[in-house]
Amino acid sequence: MKKTGWGFIGAGDIANRFMTGLVQVPDTYLAAVYSRTYDRAKSFADKYNAKVYATPEEMIADRNVDIVYVGTPHTVHKENTLMALNMGKPVLCEKPMAPNAEQVSEMIQTARRKKIFLMEAMWTRFFPAMEKIRSWLKDGRIGKVQLVIADFGYYERENPSHIIFNPDTAGGSLLDVGVYTIAFAFMVFGKKPNRVTGLADMTSTGVDAAMGCTLGFEGGGLALLYSAVNTDTTQEAQVIGEKGRIVIPRFWSPKEAHLYLGGKLEESFKQEHAGDGYQFEIAAVLEDIRKGRLESELMPLDESLAIAEVMDELRKQWGLVYPFE
Repeated sequence: MKKTGWGFIGAGDIANRFMTGLVQVPDTYLAAVYSRTYDRAKSFADKYNAKVYATPEEMIADRNVDIVYVGTPHTVHKENTLMALNMGKPVLCEKPMAPNAEQVSEMIQTARRKKIFLMEAMWTRFFPAMEKIRSWLKDGRIGKVQLVIADFGYYERENPSHIIFNPDTAGGSLLDVGVYTIAFAFMVFGKKPNRVTGLADMTSTGVDAAMGCTLGFEGGGLALLYSAVNTDTTQEAQVIGEKGRIVIPRFWSPKEAHLYLGGKLEESFKQEHAGDGYQFEIAAVLEDIRKGRLESELMPLDESLAIAEVMDELRKQWGLVYPFE
């Protein structure tokens, strides 16, 4: 089988972390790199014997690039993705797919019109621990799910020049890490919420430093979610059902999950993995592309759009509008 070549748009921290997964997956490799900073791209490419390009068009056009990974700031995801799709290349775009649902919708429509694979890189969904959690839920081990609780917060000293605190780059906790909590609730309930309410504490730059929200789902069930860039949190998720609960430490990059029934530990799942665990997502994307699928069953495009719509609604409630909107 021919090795699958990846072309990276972006050579920053997320691209470096993604590479720790790519090197774990057989029959795939880094073929080419583009970054707005040429020296950064060259340094990154040289580590993996990849080609470096001065423009994204040249990188995408490289005949060895079979799929494009977009690892740039949120605000250029649409531009980068549409360029690759319009040049006929499948795309794995980092989360959030774009800062708002309007942009996400345009990306999805383009992929579907051109019949080219596109997926939001919600890598958390592809871990073996998440697969086990889905099997527990499918088997009804904890009964009907009544409540999901998830938090993802870390501490970063407020700095107006930092991308996370800059409204021009769609900064704030919601798009950076809150999206993981929302996507987790979507996975558990398997549908879009029909009620959304939330509050946020804002930074001096006008983006959300921390947010808390409640999602309600048709037929019953609530999700209580929290994210922050000014607070270290447990980064844990719980799924609470009629008969028991599932606890997932570090749910966004899980190595374990624990099932409790009647207050007692019934079953635990543990599996170590090399690096940060991006290899599970990468392997799934490669399988989809090799089998001719146009989107992921685990992270479908309609769900990416629905998640963006929930985040739009939350920002509307807070009065948070990015300058480019």
